[in-house]
Amino acid sequence: MLLTLTLSLIIGLLLGMLGGGGSILAVPMLVYLLHIEAKTAITTSFVVIGLSSLLALIPHARRHSVCWKSGVFFGLSGMVGAFAGGRWAAFFSPDLLMTLFGLISLSTGLLMLRGARPEAPGKTMKACPTRVPYFRVLFDGFFVGGLTGMVGVGGGFLIVPALTLLVGLPMQGAVGTSLLIIVMNALAGLGGYSQHVDLDLPLIVEVATGTLVGSGIGAVISGYIKPASLRRGFGLMVVAVGLYVLSQAFTAELLADAMTWLRGAHSETWAIATLMLGLILAGIGRWIHKSDTTFLNTEHTADGH
Repeated sequence: MLLTLTLSLIIGLLLGMLGGGGSILAVPMLVYLLHIEAKTAITTSFVVIGLSSLLALIPHARRHSVCWKSGVFFGLSGMVGAFAGGRWAAFFSPDLLMTLFGLISLSTGLLMLRGARPEAPGKTMKACPTRVPYFRVLFDGFFVGGLTGMVGVGGGFLIVPALTLLVGLPMQGAVGTSLLIIVMNALAGLGGYSQHVDLDLPLIVEVATGTLVGSGIGAVISGYIKPASLRRGFGLMVVAVGLYVLSQAFTAELLADAMTWLRGAHSETWAIATLMLGLILAGIGRWIHKSDTTFLNTEHTADGH
């Protein structure tokens, strides 16, 4: 119990400071250290991280670093995606879900590190731009929500990079806004998973005790840390977790299961349909992001940056 509480406290601290990262540690902690079945760990993560994010949101809102317009539209779209992702997860094995978790973590962390730029001296950005690229926010919200709904996270480790790299929010605004979106995505993802996985209430209470305390403390601490340091630390943490999860989940047994599936009667049709859907979504996303580039540049120019 002491180990669970200690790790939960650390997860809560990271969640409050970084606006995410709690679930990306909670799921591996439950699976690999406490030996909880993967899908039970995922549902536990939804409940605990959702509650912790709600608590951590309060100090950020008081500092006016929550972008409510972007957050609500991103979150509503993400809830639809998270519910669909939670239902879709029923067709995948636990090992495959954890492998997907690791791949997403690794790629996201690298994007955060690659996208980091030094701040220009004497220049600051508003935490929340006055105008919102709604089409981009809605598309990115649905896409991120679908991924987080499948792998069982509130989504901060994907939402923060999406808000900074894609939507164009500064780090402080992205951290606060992420907490709002995590609450919404966690609720929707839990709704999808609850259709085929039972909740472990004693485990939820035990983990929630540590994370709730930690998230409140972390949210206060985040106000004293430079945004560039937050971003760099976030990226490094996510890369490390991704590598660890892949080292645990990517096994010979998983490869054997994949080969068996590929030999199935309908696997080829399913794979082609999935590929076509992915290409269509990628095309739509590219068009939306390209059309909104001028919009965001205009916003930044108007702010004097």
